[in-house]
Amino acid sequence: MSIPIEAPKIPQQLEQLKEPLYSLQAKDEFSRVQIQQLTIDRQEAQRVSFEKTIFEKVDIIESHLAEIELTDVIFDQCDLSNIPFPHSFVHRTEFRQCKLIGTDFAQSRLQNVRFIDCVADYSVFRFSNFKNVSFEHCSLIGADYCSSTFKSVMFDHCQLDTAMMSGTSLQEVDLSTCDFTSLQIEIEDLRGCIISPYQASSFVGLMGLVIKS
Repeated sequence: MSIPIEAPKIPQQLEQLKEPLYSLQAKDEFSRVQIQQLTIDRQEAQRVSFEKTIFEKVDIIESHLAEIELTDVIFDQCDLSNIPFPHSFVHRTEFRQCKLIGTDFAQSRLQNVRFIDCVADYSVFRFSNFKNVSFEHCSLIGADYCSSTFKSVMFDHCQLDTAMMSGTSLQEVDLSTCDFTSLQIEIEDLRGCIISPYQASSFVGLMGLVIKS
């Protein structure tokens, strides 16, 4: 199953940003820059905007960047673990081989976004709006998607064990290539979800059934 996802629109010529970002301020705007092998440390700012930007091997630590706006952005081999990005807008953005353990995108809007070969265990996306978003070969153990809205969302060969999806309709969402023994979800949220035959046993308990061998 494939879904239409617009790729980031990034020009070939980008300015190299070589100095660390020591003093981010609210509503700072960055455009047409490439940020490589830097650490963004202990920053707290709201509504910072990055447009047509590439982050490569960048670590963000001990920071809080609420309402961040990402448009036409690529994160390549970055570590954003445990960073809060609540109430954010993410559009035409790709996360490639990134570490996103515990990263918080709660109450965010994600549109035309790809997560590729990422480790995003215990990441938080609850109360978010997804449109044209794919998770490809990602580890999403314990990830939180509760009470979110999915429209054209794909999980391709992901590890989803114990992911939380209560209150999120999986209508037309294909989980058949994913690996999990259980999901935290309500039976009504599974209506129209696509699963493989061997995955069906994971949901027997939700229907009040008992398998007898």
